[in-house]
Amino acid sequence: MKAYVFPGQGAQFVGMGKDLYERSALAKEMFEKANLILGFSITDLMFAGTDADLKQTKVTQPAIFLHSTVLAAVLGENFKPDMVAGHSLGEFSALVANRALSFEDGLVLVSKRAMAMQKACEKTPSSMAAILGIDDKIVEEVCNSIEEVVVPANYNSPGQIVISGSNEGIDKAIEALKTKGAKRALKLPVGGAFHSPLMEPARAELEEAIRNTRFSEPLCPVYQNVNASPSSDPNTIKANLVAQLTSPVNWTQSVINMIAAGADKFIEVGPGSVLQGLIKKVNKDIQTESAVF
Repeated sequence: MKAYVFPGQGAQFVGMGKDLYERSALAKEMFEKANLILGFSITDLMFAGTDADLKQTKVTQPAIFLHSTVLAAVLGENFKPDMVAGHSLGEFSALVANRALSFEDGLVLVSKRAMAMQKACEKTPSSMAAILGIDDKIVEEVCNSIEEVVVPANYNSPGQIVISGSNEGIDKAIEALKTKGAKRALKLPVGGAFHSPLMEPARAELEEAIRNTRFSEPLCPVYQNVNASPSSDPNTIKANLVAQLTSPVNWTQSVINMIAAGADKFIEVGPGSVLQGLIKKVNKDIQTESAVF
């Protein structure tokens, strides 16, 4: 069974999607439609901008979403998922590729999400850190022991967790985890504490937008970040999508559950190959590849 997976923030690179734009009339049409919907030429920034351009949250999230959803669309009959999942932002790409959400509505939601998250980041100075080589339970215990806001945000693979919180909370957690034996505890160059309680203002803002957007039953189950479980009911999908902003990304468990449900090949749709690396750390024998048009 084939599981199609969609990357999140951090997978972007200058030039992404240019080959699709030049080779496919459908891709060109979708990219041009995106420029109109967003009100700026995101294709200029994606194809010939700078790394700094692409690192702006309002650009990064729509850019990765576009690369993934356009690639899924041009695959046409070759896109035959038995299940899908997306990492954080990638969940929106998965839902569009899986026909639960229209391309236009998905892009609008992703743009609103990016703006809302940017605002939440500016409200409270905050950050994230990657923690490697230590048991998940120890990371959870350390986070719980710190008075400032700091929580596990991304369960990426066994022995790789990203924590999220206030700057002070992150600094204290890094020091504590180093003394507990973490191989690496490294602050990430991100603008805020994604997937933490500090995203509550963004969650409230996005909730209204999601509630007013039409969702349909998808082609196949989507394994959602908040519970690592398959969903096909539009109302459940909506509720989980809202909760996602302040909840951890349960990627490790999602991969384990998809394999248990019969997935024997994972195909990454979008820029880069980060998810394939994480999947291999969950199960080194599983087959992974990048979607190619």
